[in-house]
Amino acid sequence: MNAFTRRRFLQGAGVLLASPFGLGSYAFAIEPGFRLDLTSYHVTPPNWPKGLVLKAAVIADIHACEPLMPASRVRGIAEFANRLQPDIIFILGDFNAGHRMVSAPVFPPQWGEALSVLRAPLGVYAILGNHDLWHGAVPGMRSDGGASIRKALQHADITLLENESVRLQKNGSPFWVAGLADQLGRRVGPGQFLGLDDLPGTLRQVNDDAPVILLAHEPFIFRHVPKRVALTLCGHTHGGQVDLPILTAAYLNARWGDDYIYGHIVEDDRHMIISSGLGTSILPVRFLCPPEVVHVTIGDPPAGPTIA
Repeated sequence: MNAFTRRRFLQGAGVLLASPFGLGSYAFAIEPGFRLDLTSYHVTPPNWPKGLVLKAAVIADIHACEPLMPASRVRGIAEFANRLQPDIIFILGDFNAGHRMVSAPVFPPQWGEALSVLRAPLGVYAILGNHDLWHGAVPGMRSDGGASIRKALQHADITLLENESVRLQKNGSPFWVAGLADQLGRRVGPGQFLGLDDLPGTLRQVNDDAPVILLAHEPFIFRHVPKRVALTLCGHTHGGQVDLPILTAAYLNARWGDDYIYGHIVEDDRHMIISSGLGTSILPVRFLCPPEVVHVTIGDPPAGPTIA
């Protein structure tokens, strides 16, 4: 797991000085329900076309539910993303709630209307996450296989990609956006899942040399992503959700068997960014891992004028 930033360390130190009640209130209410960070990255992958600068806002793991992620908060997050003035917006799945500790569900038409305010010149693109397929708006509710989520996204004018690639252009420079279906999409037994993703089939749709941005809910796919893909964007991990030095990293590495937890990861000149997302799963708690919207600038900006 990435090391603590100084900012997060100081935030945590202040919280740890509080009373146990204050600590619990912060972790179960303030950080997950009221915090919203902006995390920015500037990435120039190998072979990215010179002169193509793409700015993307990334939203992941909304997990809409009352009281921590009501439709009103989803709308506020969407408006926050709009203020970044991105060229394109990506949503990385898990719209449904991730636990049963809710005061009320937020159904797809509600969060869909909230997300309908998203605006970007090149459009808004989404993929589904595991919770969108495992159950309804809240765990325990019967799944409809994601049908209600697909409908809500369509009404919000958001393009859903399920093992699909689309070719786009900015200022005459082409690039591809490839979106995978979920890697844990179908339960086949206790702790056993069948992936619905088709990485080879998705990339076969790319029929020229333009760069590819891959959207994948879980980061586990990254070990199989070829260098042909310029940047992989993922969610799912929530950055650990509770970020305790040493303990969280040890637990997550034991659970998932890799270090794909959070941040900008580079392996063999391949780039991946994992967002800590917005909502919560398993428990309605976040600690030292606040909800975030990610802003990614891909490519080198044009050089400024030389001053003698």
